[in-house]
Amino acid sequence: MKILENPLREDWEKILKRPTQTYADIEPLVTEIFENISENGDEAVKKYTAKFDRAKLNELRVSSLEIDEAKNALDDSLKQAINLAKKNIEAFHASQQSSVQKIESTPGVVCWQEKRAIEKVGLYIPGGTAPLFSTILMLAVPASIAGCEEVVMCTPCNDKGKVHPAVLYTADLCGVTRIFKVGGIQAIAGMTLGTESIPKVYKIFGPGNQFVTVAKQMAMKYGVGIDLPAGPSELLVYADKSSTASFMAADLLSQAEHGADSQVILVSNSLEKLGEIRTEIYEQLKQLPRIEIAAKAIENSKLIYCNDKKTAIDLINFYAPEHLILSLEDTTSVIPLIINAGSVFVGDYSPESAGDYASGTNHTLPTNGFAKNYSGVNLDAFQKAVSFQEISKAGIRNIGSAIEKMAEAEGLFAHQNAVTLRLAALKETK
Repeated sequence: MKILENPLREDWEKILKRPTQTYADIEPLVTEIFENISENGDEAVKKYTAKFDRAKLNELRVSSLEIDEAKNALDDSLKQAINLAKKNIEAFHASQQSSVQKIESTPGVVCWQEKRAIEKVGLYIPGGTAPLFSTILMLAVPASIAGCEEVVMCTPCNDKGKVHPAVLYTADLCGVTRIFKVGGIQAIAGMTLGTESIPKVYKIFGPGNQFVTVAKQMAMKYGVGIDLPAGPSELLVYADKSSTASFMAADLLSQAEHGADSQVILVSNSLEKLGEIRTEIYEQLKQLPRIEIAAKAIENSKLIYCNDKKTAIDLINFYAPEHLILSLEDTTSVIPLIINAGSVFVGDYSPESAGDYASGTNHTLPTNGFAKNYSGVNLDAFQKAVSFQEISKAGIRNIGSAIEKMAEAEGLFAHQNAVTLRLAALKETK
């Protein structure tokens, strides 16, 4: 890993480019799979599951027997850990509930907004290289708090057609309605289009690789909403001389082990600290079981020296990381300056892993620079805000003439007439 010293701003885009294929590269494959599943339903889903996951399935849906077996197979200590994480995630997302606030914008004109749960949601849980049961907590818990009626889940199985017991236990614990042994593009297509087994949903949630990300974007063309474009994982660490090198190296590797297409970035105003952390990365890398995956991600990673705070923060906001760790002597002055980031971890004892599992915040976050215009998944993502207004006779008198004038100016005379008739009726009554 080479240290880049004070790179020019005009070079930032090239230096910080994510190691992923473009939408155009992947779209033909995604289109082919969507069209095939649209025509052939379950048969096509099974075909692609055999092709990509090497699993020949008779049934796509996980049976109640499989769920019971998973509950019995799972270690009690892991069950306790999952339950602890669930409790914290419930507390954080329940705090996001809002009460109905009615306002009288003008005497006689009352407006308010009420939240309504999205009735049918689909959860995509990655499982290609790791069984990410933690993602179920991040998605199914707020879905439950929001009151979603139907929660469908798709997740890849192994080549024997089995889903990891922790995934099934967690899904059942969180009240997932139906679980399917389907991953990748075919899972997103199934939930978008509906098949004989997989129900069509109104909105799809969940992270995934670049193929899943493009598939989710394709889903929107079919009228299905998505949470956000969440692709390969990424982390940026901003550290100064006070930072603990071993901690930061461990955090960088924690994201690198997600996948070969993950990206980690280290920014610092200390060349010495950059060198220390780089040494630690290679020492800790040797000990990782997923060394091959992490090593490939590290190849795509960057060490950047910025000699002044403003430039470093500008670079961070330009990159818009999914995860950001602030390992600084003074975090207080930096926090208000962070504009673009999915989730921020403040201080040496706030590892990114805490947000992935059990602190309570959501780990389904915007990647690939989308933190500039998307939030991470939260309770609102599972709800719609419906606006209401109730206007009295006095109210329509107060705003009626303004509506008439505005409608006339726009040339929308039926709009104008809808008010004129009411005002005339009130004059007659009077």
